[in-house]
Amino acid sequence: MSKLVISAGDFTFDARFEEQLAPKTVAAFRKALPFESHIIHVRWSGEGVWMPLGDLDFGVGYENHTSYPAPGQIILYPGGISETEILLAYGGVHFASKMGQLAGNHFITLTSGLENLATLGKSVLWKGALPIRFEEV
Repeated sequence: MSKLVISAGDFTFDARFEEQLAPKTVAAFRKALPFESHIIHVRWSGEGVWMPLGDLDFGVGYENHTSYPAPGQIILYPGGISETEILLAYGGVHFASKMGQLAGNHFITLTSGLENLATLGKSVLWKGALPIRFEEV
């Protein structure tokens, strides 16, 4: 059985796919693994970091969507009124863009390293973008 590992800057987190709750999103994202991007701090949503992905189309609609991901939850906004993006909540989040409230598919949950989430988020806030990599090992 493979394990999902997320590396962001100097931080590493184990995670699980939410296969039962978001099977289409998980399947689409798995096809893109290993997935690499950069995280920047959110502008409107609160305590989170995000990966702006422009017009990247994962070919999924809404499933298991929320506007309020909990710390350690990762959501995919599949695009529509705003650009495609992935968001990782490290604290209180009310997911939004300049267009207003959004909802994203909760498809990954961190299972280790949660004690480092706030440090990661504040580092991105004060020091800037960090590389991030998702891979199954």
